[in-house]
Formats: sequence, structure tokens, C-alpha cells
Amino acid sequence: MDFINNNILSLILFSPIVAGLIVLLLPGENKQLARRVALGLSLIPFILTVIAWVGFGAAPEVDGFRYQQQVEWYPAINSSYHVGVDGLSLSMVLLTTLLAPLAILASFSVEDKVKTYMFLFLALETGMLGVFLSLDLLIFFVFWEIGLVPMYFLIDQWGSASGERALWNGMKVPARRYASFKFMVYTMAGSLGLLLAIQVLGVVSGTFDMLALFQSWPSVTGTLFGFPTETVKAVAFWAFAIAFAIKVPVWPFHTWLPDAHTEAPTAGSMILAGVLLKLGAYGFLRLVIPLYPEQAHQYAGVLALLATLAIILGAFAAWGQRDFKRLVAYSSVNHMGFVVLGIAVAAFAAGTEDAAIALNGAILQMFNHGISAAAMFFLVGVIYERTHTRDLEEWGGLFPLVPVFGALLILSSMASLGLPGLGGFVSEFLVVRGAWPVFTVYTALSMIGLLFTGAYILKGISKTLHGPLNEHWKGHLTEINRRELLVMAPLVVLMLWLGLWPAWLLNVINQAVVAFFG
Repeated sequence: MDFINNNILSLILFSPIVAGLIVLLLPGENKQLARRVALGLSLIPFILTVIAWVGFGAAPEVDGFRYQQQVEWYPAINSSYHVGVDGLSLSMVLLTTLLAPLAILASFSVEDKVKTYMFLFLALETGMLGVFLSLDLLIFFVFWEIGLVPMYFLIDQWGSASGERALWNGMKVPARRYASFKFMVYTMAGSLGLLLAIQVLGVVSGTFDMLALFQSWPSVTGTLFGFPTETVKAVAFWAFAIAFAIKVPVWPFHTWLPDAHTEAPTAGSMILAGVLLKLGAYGFLRLVIPLYPEQAHQYAGVLALLATLAIILGAFAAWGQRDFKRLVAYSSVNHMGFVVLGIAVAAFAAGTEDAAIALNGAILQMFNHGISAAAMFFLVGVIYERTHTRDLEEWGGLFPLVPVFGALLILSSMASLGLPGLGGFVSEFLVVRGAWPVFTVYTALSMIGLLFTGAYILKGISKTLHGPLNEHWKGHLTEINRRELLVMAPLVVLMLWLGLWPAWLLNVINQAVVAFFG
């Protein structure tokens, strides 16, 4: 047991990739075996995360982080394998390790290259976990990039088989290839600036260790590389901020998201919305505000403006969609806007009660959105597998044919909307409560987006479930099955649990928020 406690984060981090390698060694002709082994092994990091969660309060704390493990990796540049968690990262690790096995279970309908698919999914999980667990800036970047490659191939190889798109030279390619290429280019563009900025910090501070950088980098003064320090810090700040803004994504860096979501396989969309978008918000909280407190305060108004535009324009764009999956994709822009608004409040009013409330809400919204968005994308995938269309105009009146599916879709939609009693309400309320005294105008304007959130959610429900029954589906549409119910069950429980008793998660998150402003 001591071995597990001392190495629990490393076990959580590397068990998915080990599981993926095991899946690759299985007999190629037995697809069902590959699916079941992948699912079973994907539960290991979740079980380990639950163990870490239960023992979190009793674990030794050093500089605000628990379960720390540090091993020399590249001594020539003072970079080490250093991992640890606080309330922020542990909540994101819990979200990741919960959604990964659910996404794998949702992938049991995949028939093509099953072993490779499962390996990529498990490798993606290791990449995402590495971002949340890293306490070394160079290791952080390595895992940041590792998570990019599996998602590219998942979209490119297992994405939607319909439609073509034109590249910049006019050449026609499958829509899934266009979406995967756009996803790669956008993320890589942000990563280039991020890598250069990380190198600046490493050269100036002589270390890539985050805990050391949090202490040393904000106090650096004088000149750097022949330029005033404030100029270098401002450039590095924007390099970090743009890289993370692309990943969130914040308007106007969001245009890769609808294409990637629409063309990705169902489970890929679940992970993309559930976890990958959170990497950008996590980067703002873990790195941007602690490393650049002055610049973050100075430019917080810009971030708040972009967040407000994401909330409003994301809702308008979702309202205008006929493709149900694309509607849900734009809803992610809308909902993540509240996360960014909470981050902007924390950057501008650090140390105040309003900032603490908004930051608690932003982190809780990251978790809640991960649950509700994964559920929505999965349900869209369920009906797409049966009807082979995502066009809202081709459905209608389906509730009598699939009442269980309909009930789950309404519940998930209401959680996404932020109905009181479900998780989304608590987190968005906290963000708005914290933001109102700090960015009053932006908060008031964001209510326009909240109004249209209700409009596009009701549009999706009514076009799918209500109105005259489309007779074409009578006798052809089947109810949600047992495997699909198993995917939805934990998500439904969490939507209700976080709506009725969010304290179990907020208590852990608040420990990180208190330390954040300490």
C-alpha cells in the first residue's frame, strides 16, 4: 500500500498508456476482446484517482500540492519529472479518468481497426493527465503536445464519412480530414509561441520547475535579452494566453472547434468537449495568473470582453444550426465563456471575495460542462447511429418512439442550460455572482447569451422530440440499449448530485482557490 501511496500519481498517469500497449498485443481478429480489455484496464486510473481523492486531505502538503513525486530527468537544464495535485488538478484528473472509460464503452460500436483506436484513446488519456499532473513546465509542454497527436488521428481515421471540404488551394478532401488538419494547425500555432515563452522562463530562471518559477519569475526586473523586462513579460504572457485561448477556445480562436466536434467520432467528441477544452482553462489558472499577475491584471478586461463575446456569439451560432452535433459544439463555446469570465475576474481582482467566488464557479463549471457536454454528444451519437442523420429538420415527434432516450436528452439539455437542481446552475451562478461587482457591464451583457442558451436548447429538444411524428422513423427507430444506458448512468448521477449537493467537489476546489490567492 505504501508503494501505491508514494507513486499514485505516476500510476494514474502511465497506466492508460500501458493499457494501450497491452491492447495492441492482443490477437487482431478478436475485436470484442480488445474492447473489453481496453474498458477494464481504463478503470484502473479511475480507481486510483478515487483512492487519491479519499486520501487527499490526509496527504502531506508541500507548497500547496499533495502526492508530489520528483525524479531527475534532464539535470543540464534543471528540468525534472515532477508531479503533484491540488484541488484544481485533482478535480480535473477525476473528470478525465471518469470520462475515459465511458468514452471507451461508447466506442464499442467501432468496427474498424479496433485495437489501434483503443490504443490512441488510452494514449490520449495519458497526454491529458500529464498536463494536469505536471509541476515542471517542460514536462507540461511535452504532455500538452502528446495529447494533440491521438486526437488528430481519431478525427482523421474514425470521423464522419460524409461530406467534403476545400483546402486553401481548392483541393477537395473528406470533411473529417479537413477538421483534423484544422485542429492540428490551430493547436500547433499556439504551441509554437508557448514553447518559445517556456524557453524564455527556463533560461532566465535557470529552472523549469513550476513551484520555483511561481516564486522567482514574477519578481524578475531589469532588462532581459536587451529589452525591458516588462516588455519581455508582456510578450511571454500573450504567448501563453493565446495558446490557452485557442484550446479553450475563446472567440475569435474558436473556429476549429465546430468542425472538429462535428467530424469526430462520438467518443472523440465526448473527450474533446469533456476534457480537452479544459486544458486551456487549466493553463490560464495554473500558469498564466501565477506567473504573470501584473499582466493578467492589466489585460483582464480584454479577457472578460472575449469571454462575453464567446457567451453571446456562441449562443447565437448554436441557435442558427440545423446539425444537432454542430449545435452542441457551439454550445461549448458559449459555456466555456463563463469559465473564462471567472478566470478574468480572478486575474483582475485577485485576493477578493468576489474573485474567490468566481474562481470556484469557473472550476466547477469546467467539471459540470465536462459531464453535460459528454452526455449531449453521446446522445447525439446514439440517435445518429440509428437514423444516419444529424439534421434537426429530419426528425420530429420522436418522444413516443424512444421515451427513455427522450427523457435522458431533456435531462442532459436542462443540465447544460443550467436549470436549478442540476449541476450547471450552481457553477454559472457562482461565476455570475463573482463577476457582477467586478465586470458589471460584461456580466449584464452575458445574460443575452444565457437567454439564447435557453432558446437553442429548447430548439434542439423540440425539433427532435416534439411536434408531429415523422412517420419515416416509425418502426425503424429503436430505444436506447443497455450499454448506452451504462454510459449515461454515471453522467446522470453526477448532474443531479452536483446540482443538489455540490459541496463534495467545491470543498476540494476551494482548497486550491484559497491557496491560489495565498
